[in-house]
Amino acid sequence: MAGHGAGGGPPDGDPLTTAPAARRIAILGAGRLGESIVRGILSSDWRSADELVVTSRRPERLADLRERFGVQGTSDNAAAVEGAGLVIVSVKPQDMAVVLAEIAGSLTPEQTLLSVAAGTTTQFIEGHLAEGARVVRAMPNAPALVHEGIAGLCGGEHARPEDVEIAAEALGHLGAVVRVAEPDMDAVTGLSGSGPAYFALLSEAMIESGLLLGLSRDVSTQLVVQTMFGSALLLRDEQMHPVQLREAVTSPGGTTTRAIQELERSGVRAAFLNAISAATERSRQLAEQG
Repeated sequence: MAGHGAGGGPPDGDPLTTAPAARRIAILGAGRLGESIVRGILSSDWRSADELVVTSRRPERLADLRERFGVQGTSDNAAAVEGAGLVIVSVKPQDMAVVLAEIAGSLTPEQTLLSVAAGTTTQFIEGHLAEGARVVRAMPNAPALVHEGIAGLCGGEHARPEDVEIAAEALGHLGAVVRVAEPDMDAVTGLSGSGPAYFALLSEAMIESGLLLGLSRDVSTQLVVQTMFGSALLLRDEQMHPVQLREAVTSPGGTTTRAIQELERSGVRAAFLNAISAATERSRQLAEQG
């Protein structure tokens, strides 16, 4: 979370310059996801560096981002918000209330606020801002860090279609975007937000199997990671249905058939259903606690 600077102005480096409000973007919270947003926006030329301002509570972090990307930086969230058409809040959920309190007096009805904080509802955000605040909520996942992520997106009570559109456009530089109703955001969290951990666990198990069968860790890891990556490309780029891919690899009485039989006998499908349902329910609980 970034905090206020002394004197109410930007305490770090040069004073913030003012780009046209429709194009200026403030990114509050320059962690890994915040940096990924900066990189995605700049690499696509959707915005120039002088149209972005980032915040962090660590001066060395701001200096690093200025040097590498040429963006403006400040530890004053309220100052960063002023004059920005789009305000992206990329802080930890537990820091959200504090950050919203800092910017509530600076945010105007003309600005769009996009939250990428996990489990934080639009209702919670709106409750900490002035009446009529235009809030959009998103749930990106970890592959957004390499611009291959996917984010669920929904608008709050006062969000207009153009607010949702600019939020989707901003996140589109980190991967794909799907628009859902807010009650479905918990399922998005359980399925894709937590999803990279499921694939990581599967990868661990497959790599360990390779070790037990006598392969080196390096060879086993390369085989598993590349197989997973290539399979994902077939599903996405060739638009293969998962059943098609499975059947293409599975021949009657062959090795894959034997493996699939063992997986089905172990209840893999039911285990995934139960796990994702549990994650979705936990997301609902956390949102209610917030």
